[in-house]
Amino acid sequence: MTFKQILRQRAVKSSSPKALKKLSPYQILLAPIVTEKAYKGSEGDGAQKYSFKVHADANKIDVKLAIETTYNVTPASVNITWVKEKGRANRPLVRRAYKKAIVSLKKGEKIGLAD
Repeated sequence: MTFKQILRQRAVKSSSPKALKKLSPYQILLAPIVTEKAYKGSEGDGAQKYSFKVHADANKIDVKLAIETTYNVTPASVNITWVKEKGRANRPLVRRAYKKAIVSLKKGEKIGLAD
């Protein structure tokens, strides 16, 4: 076995759905993000992209399995990022930090969120 194959096996073993062991798929996907910027990703002739606010403990595999069970579609890819909190000087918080997942679907598949 080559070094790359060993690393791939190690990566597959370590990436497991950790949040699904303690949460249901409906608790992993907290809310869809329906903004103008998120809506631009779902337009066009390419792959459909949808944004979701997800649980802080969820990883890519958790989000993919939650999308499959909730909306009956298979995601092509899942990207996860943290949205930083936004504050102002001498005023309370404007936006709390949260975890966001951008889900890309295969061509022709849709989720009926803002249609």
